[in-house]
Amino acid sequence: MAAPRRGRPKIMVPRKHGPEIDIAKTWEELSKNIREIQNHNAANLSFEENHRYAYNMVLYKHGEILYNGVRTLVIENLDTLARDEIVPAFPTGMKDPNMQNDEEELLLKALRKVWDDHRSNMVRLGQILKYMDRTYIKPAGVPDTNDLGLQLFLSHIICSPIKEHLVSAILNQVRHERDGDVIHRSTVKGCVDVFLSLEVDRDGTTVYKRDLEPVFLKESQDFYEMEGERLLNSCDAPQFLRLAEERFEAEQSRTNHYLSSQTTQPLLQILKDRILTPHIDTVISKENSGLDVMIDNNKFDDLSRLFRLCRMMSKGMQVLQSALKRSIIRRGKAINHISLGDDLAEAEENEAKTKGKSNTRNTNLGIQPAITWVQDVLEVKDKFDLVWTTSFQNNREVEIALNDAFGTFVNLNEKCSEFISLFIDDHLKRGIKGKSELEVEAILDKTITIFRFISEKDVFERYYKGHLAKRLLYGRSVSDDAEHNMLTKLKVESGVQFTQKMEGMFNDMRISADTTKSYLEHVSKTTAPEIELNVTVMTSNAWPMASNSAACILPPQMDKACKSFEQFYHSKHSGRRLDWQLALGNADVHVRFKDKLHELNVSTMALVILLLFEHLGDDEKLAYIDIREATRIEDVELKRQLQSLACAKFKILLKYPASRNVDPEDTFTFNSNFSCSMRKIKVGTVSNKVENKEERKETRERVEEERRYQTDACIVRIMKDRKHMKHNDLITQVTAQLTSKFLPEPMVIKKRIEHLIEVSLFN
Repeated sequence: MAAPRRGRPKIMVPRKHGPEIDIAKTWEELSKNIREIQNHNAANLSFEENHRYAYNMVLYKHGEILYNGVRTLVIENLDTLARDEIVPAFPTGMKDPNMQNDEEELLLKALRKVWDDHRSNMVRLGQILKYMDRTYIKPAGVPDTNDLGLQLFLSHIICSPIKEHLVSAILNQVRHERDGDVIHRSTVKGCVDVFLSLEVDRDGTTVYKRDLEPVFLKESQDFYEMEGERLLNSCDAPQFLRLAEERFEAEQSRTNHYLSSQTTQPLLQILKDRILTPHIDTVISKENSGLDVMIDNNKFDDLSRLFRLCRMMSKGMQVLQSALKRSIIRRGKAINHISLGDDLAEAEENEAKTKGKSNTRNTNLGIQPAITWVQDVLEVKDKFDLVWTTSFQNNREVEIALNDAFGTFVNLNEKCSEFISLFIDDHLKRGIKGKSELEVEAILDKTITIFRFISEKDVFERYYKGHLAKRLLYGRSVSDDAEHNMLTKLKVESGVQFTQKMEGMFNDMRISADTTKSYLEHVSKTTAPEIELNVTVMTSNAWPMASNSAACILPPQMDKACKSFEQFYHSKHSGRRLDWQLALGNADVHVRFKDKLHELNVSTMALVILLLFEHLGDDEKLAYIDIREATRIEDVELKRQLQSLACAKFKILLKYPASRNVDPEDTFTFNSNFSCSMRKIKVGTVSNKVENKEERKETRERVEEERRYQTDACIVRIMKDRKHMKHNDLITQVTAQLTSKFLPEPMVIKKRIEHLIEVSLFN
């Protein structure tokens, strides 16, 4: 047998032949009980009895009487509640803010009390009228009990003047809290929840959305327009940012806790439009507290706050990036003034020489301007990198702006390539002594950071090759590993071709060491020359100074040693030509003075000059003209060598008359009375220094000449590959390929194209 099915118990319909009910009496009993429910006296009522009353009225086709009767009873109760509970709670308009605040809270509490009372009553009525809601409502086309209760509450409670008082009370509570007063948020939330529960149309628009939110947003707009002006005029930049962020946090908290989350975005947009957007640029630029001051004083929290606020605005990041660029470029221009100051000093020195006067200002600062400039740039870079990582969350847009600004001011200094090369040269010669590998690596990484900003990398390449060549030839590099490490970094940044010739220099040094070793083994088996040679054979296209062969007449013993090596070298490499670069060599020579024998390290040409005094007496002099005739050294080089021997720290020769400069009328004697505590003495020539205007002009002309060749080669290479191209496309391609070394001007490319066309036509 199948088990009996269980379901909802059914109320059996009375038989038709049963007695008719008395509708009037039934409604009288039911209405009396409904009033008891509304008066909170439902404890002694019978739910089953009341349900049967409503059921019978619907069953016997008197649902309309029941529905309208219930509606009337609800209206009567709501009117009573409005009259007895809400209207007496209307604020009296007292001027005392505290009293007014209390009255507003009482009104909001009264509304919530009436709402809770009404909803409780409607729930109980809904339970009694379930059969009516299920059977009568839909055919009759009227709201069910719950919806009826909402509609009646809306029309009889949320109506003028009650609604106006409620909205005003809520706005006043918000105003009190914005002014710093403490309010009972739960009270406001209770009223707002009522507004959110009441829909005014079929689209779901609530009383909150229709009647409260627009007024609230308008009042907020007016408030924050005045607040923005107040903060701007009364606060410094950090205070403005802090208070502005507090306003944002407060409004978000307000909408989350007792308003509606749907109001959050339009409210925050008002804050952006009234506090941030019109004033953030002025705040950033405040003279004694703006962005520059915050960066200088490491106000990382304030900078983080600025970054967060700027990200909120549509164009906030653009404003921040522009401000950072201005700050960096301003600092960079101040650093670049070092270069300008050096040029002014040089001009003053030239003017003094022209007038025959002595300028006491020290213009021979060597490479110190370059070292100072690079160190200052690195300090600024470190400062902004720290701000970027600490306060700006490693934001990519900010990083691009920072790099763009650094590139701008670095390239404003026409000496930037030379300065960076001199900085590296100084550190690779002596600056890394006593430093660990990690410290050396950090120094090289920092210099590469600035190298990335250089737009004319071919100019840097020219300076770096010259400085590297001198380090290798004079043995001044203190670490081969550091040298190779630096080349590796340059190769990563600019490609293999950028370092190809530099690597060729290292290769020549390695081969030369093997060649010298073989030569010394060779001469040891024969009659060895008086002078022991250590020769570096430089490939002409790898070394930057290979084509500059300075003239000089060698003493017999030196000439004999050179010819001995030439004979050996040609026996190994037939068909090659050797040009001696005497200006690049150095020598160790034993010199006996009256008190002591010293071992001097001098340049090759300085040795040639010293040997002229070898057989002269102590009082015998050689005139400048005599030295020039005997050695055939050019004036510029001869003066430089004599200056190092007679005017520097170690005065091996004595000059008459005594002065810092060498003139054609001067005479020289050997300083036999020279004395020094050191046995080995390095008599250096004039060390590296920043180029003067004439030298810079010459370097620029050579660079421009090389650029013309590179541009021509690039054009030919592209046309061989493409065969046919439009003129503008060709210029674009050439520009793209040459940008890694320098920024070619379109007009220059156009002229080179025209030049190549002319050459091809004539050929």
